Amino acid sequence: MSTFLLVHGAWHSGRCWERVVPLLEAAGHRVFAPSLTGFGDKAHLLGPEVGLDTHVDDVVGLITEENLRDVVLVGHSYAGLVISSAANRIPERIAHLVYLDAMVPEDGESAVDVQPMTRQLIELAEKSESGWRVPPMPEQPAPFGLFGVTDPADVAWLRGMLSDQPVRCLQQPVRLGNPAAHAIPRTHIHNVGAMPAGVTRRPVPPIQPNGTAAQVWELPTGHDCMITMPSELSELLLKLS
Repeated sequence: MSTFLLVHGAWHSGRCWERVVPLLEAAGHRVFAPSLTGFGDKAHLLGPEVGLDTHVDDVVGLITEENLRDVVLVGHSYAGLVISSAANRIPERIAHLVYLDAMVPEDGESAVDVQPMTRQLIELAEKSESGWRVPPMPEQPAPFGLFGVTDPADVAWLRGMLSDQPVRCLQQPVRLGNPAAHAIPRTHIHNVGAMPAGVTRRPVPPIQPNGTAAQVWELPTGHDCMITMPSELSELLLKLS
């Protein structure tokens, strides 16, 4: 039995994993899919002080409070930054890192460094009335949809869980450099459906930090594969258990 910890990306909440969690649990695994501070059941905590470090604390706190070990830590999109920093702090508890269509940072980088178009979102937020709230990306015509989701019912469900993202989350840098974290195996899952203009993905280095060849899998769908292809995503994750 494995323990999966699924970490949602920017603007989302833990609800985005609702189609994946039962599939992993049905295979006999323990699954956690929390909402990070400021989202979902923690939406009332949203504020300008919420940043990347807050969300790293969320993940590290859950792992230590639940005394989880051998965790398969999955980070979607922005959460690639979160899981990288979390693994740097408690590498002894992480069995595998999964970057799900995610930002993959180097030490000292922020979301702006990894995904340059993020800077435009920050600039717009800083000019707004709040000065710190970054609204979700707008829905676009097919095939892009809302984070790659195009089915009208799914779009409505997804839109209902989205919240603004604090600027600080996108500006704070990751803190890496712990040699023990380099030994953690990594898998990259790329969603290779239509990608909106301005969004880029860094090439995965052929050799991972632990010295092994990179493991990269692909899903033929848009960004939010946990909504559009939950069965296929679960099958990939179960290969790591």
